[in-house]
Amino acid sequence: MPARRSVLVIDDEPAILEVMRLNLAREGYEVRTAESAEEGLAVLEERIVDAVIVDYKMPGMDGLTFLARAGKRFPGLPVIVVTAYGTIEMAVEAMKKGAVTYLTKPLRYDEMLLVVRQAIRNKALLEEVETLQQEVRRRYHFDRILTRNRRMQALLDMADDVAGTDATVLIRGETGTGKELLARALHYQSPRRRRPLVKVNCAALPDALLESELFGHVKGAFTGATRDRMGRFEAADGGSLFLDEIGEISPAMQAKLLRVLQEKEFERLGSNETRRVDVRILASTHRDLQSAVEQG
Repeated sequence: MPARRSVLVIDDEPAILEVMRLNLAREGYEVRTAESAEEGLAVLEERIVDAVIVDYKMPGMDGLTFLARAGKRFPGLPVIVVTAYGTIEMAVEAMKKGAVTYLTKPLRYDEMLLVVRQAIRNKALLEEVETLQQEVRRRYHFDRILTRNRRMQALLDMADDVAGTDATVLIRGETGTGKELLARALHYQSPRRRRPLVKVNCAALPDALLESELFGHVKGAFTGATRDRMGRFEAADGGSLFLDEIGEISPAMQAKLLRVLQEKEFERLGSNETRRVDVRILASTHRDLQSAVEQG
């Protein structure tokens, strides 16, 4: 193992506790033990570990109560519940309440080592993802958009206020003024930042292709549609959809967009099945849309 990982084992039977400790130590883990759930919580207060193995049935506080308290006090800590064959239903209940998995008695120690290794690996991956998300959020923070222009500074203040809402945002400006950069900042400073930001360049696609790109299609919907394909609205579900240069789409395509923008529902091309999505719309244009409307 690249670093010495630590495991806390909690069991009221000293013999089982010692065998688990020896097996884990042989694999290179630093092992701490406790003979009660209360003692286990006290150990965690002294030093956080990478994983916990806890017996379900113990005098005093049981494994399920320990799981609830540890989950509240140490979120993200992987807890593995050990149960007898007759109480698997209880172990499943424990998983519903946050345990990563369960082991059954009599223990198979090769299985225990595999489960612990996987739990620690998953915890490390989640921590890495969290670190990357924080880095992306810092990278696309409004503070990283530098300007001395007072109007631009006021715009960034406004965008910062709007970012935390679900409001649809239209970003207007000439080509090269940073509209996409601002859209990324709006997404990554929003509560949706853990979900996708999907971009569509509306100016690059004719109507027929744009419709399929946005809504997807089913196999046989048109010549060349050899398989079902998810559209960008579905891909952005839970996140944000950035419609770049939305001023370039035709009035006919605008009408098709209206329903999904208002109702959050649509059908894939060639399908009668209505799909619903939860998507925040960010859009940009270099055109003066108000002037264009006035000109018909």
